[in-house]
Amino acid sequence: MSKRSIYLVGLMAVGKSTVGRQLAKMLDMPFFDADHEIENRTGAEISWIFDVEGEEGFRDREAAVIDELTQQQGIVLATGGGAILREANRRHLAARGIVVHLDSSIEKLIARTRRDTKRPLLQSPNPARTLRELKRKRDPLYAEIADYRVMTDHRGAGVVTRKILKVLDKEHCMQKQVSS
Repeated sequence: MSKRSIYLVGLMAVGKSTVGRQLAKMLDMPFFDADHEIENRTGAEISWIFDVEGEEGFRDREAAVIDELTQQQGIVLATGGGAILREANRRHLAARGIVVHLDSSIEKLIARTRRDTKRPLLQSPNPARTLRELKRKRDPLYAEIADYRVMTDHRGAGVVTRKILKVLDKEHCMQKQVSS
């Protein structure tokens, strides 16, 4: 399999980081989590950045990290759920690697985030409504750049990882046939 970069996009709690780590291990590629990179570089948690700099300040930092990381070859990158909000991020992701949209039902996402206190966008009176609104707004943007969409509902990370590998292997075989 060629070492094209693989970028995982999707809403929060869909499994991008967990699947990304497994995928990178199975492909023997470096793994990066955009949110963790931002935290490591700033020495602050995402929630603190949101509090101090606002969402716009956080998105500026996120755009710089995505631009930098997507210039590397042969990595697996788990993006933050809102990374696709900026057109430049969508352009970089779509042009520089294979984009896999991990998707889940809203019910599953609500269940997964029910007790989550670290996600700034869910610190609202009605987190379920917030998730529904995020899904409504962001799904078209994920679809715009995704090469593949993989559902994570009722599937463990291992099953999702193997599904992605199967899809990527098919693509690799198709490219090999075309270039032969």
